Amino acid sequence: MRVMVWGDMEGVACVTSWEQVMGGSVQYQETRILYTQEMNAAVRAAKRAGADEIFAVDNHGAGGGFSFKSMVPELLEPGARWVLGMHWSKYVKPLREGCDAVLFVGAHAMAGTPDGILSHTISGQAWYEATINGVPVGESGIIAAIAGVWGTPAIFVSGDQATCREVAALVGDTVVQAPVKEGFGRFGTISMAPSEAQQLIEERAYQALTHRDDWPAPYKPEGEVDFRVELATVDQAQAYTGKSGVKLVGPRTIVSHGDTFWEAWDQLGTD
Repeated sequence: MRVMVWGDMEGVACVTSWEQVMGGSVQYQETRILYTQEMNAAVRAAKRAGADEIFAVDNHGAGGGFSFKSMVPELLEPGARWVLGMHWSKYVKPLREGCDAVLFVGAHAMAGTPDGILSHTISGQAWYEATINGVPVGESGIIAAIAGVWGTPAIFVSGDQATCREVAALVGDTVVQAPVKEGFGRFGTISMAPSEAQQLIEERAYQALTHRDDWPAPYKPEGEVDFRVELATVDQAQAYTGKSGVKLVGPRTIVSHGDTFWEAWDQLGTD
């Protein structure tokens, strides 16, 4: 069994502010440890479930030299291949070669989710909404759609309650959920203690991986794909002018068209 674990920081237990997830801040150093420990919990679950290969991907753009390199190297759980420094959702080699399942750890809700802690999609300053063939998606939905191109299902998600609800609505309610906190607006939470959250992630990720008959189907939009993004300003939309397969359909709206979602996503050139 080959497994990919996609990690993000905003959905980690006790995280409620941008200062905790932005590279270089004092609070960020503490969050790096919590993030690493939650990823380790999912890796331990995959090892216990008998995974032959585990690819653990740092998918958090912390800014500066820390982007996609937020995990603490000396604390990483052995037995996985840790993917660091790759641009957002661009590492698909295991999916191309054949992968059994994708797990989301520390995931956050899409832009505009009232009870989603630090809710945003790709960029809190630039992206107002993203849709795949008219269906609103956040970052977890984008990764699920990428994995679905190669027939890989998303089977587990941890994060706040809003994020778990969002992923289940998109891929199916048999996705195993590990809600580690509840959001009150974007910046308030009732959270599990980190040790309890890590235990919950390990237990439920193991449950997901060992109940294959309950896995949701891969998320694969039917037919050709239109990936539509509503941006904040006109100049942000103009930055996509001239990209193959991408059209400016409104002052702040772009559409990337492809035969598959990967084609539509990749030609957008998002970092």
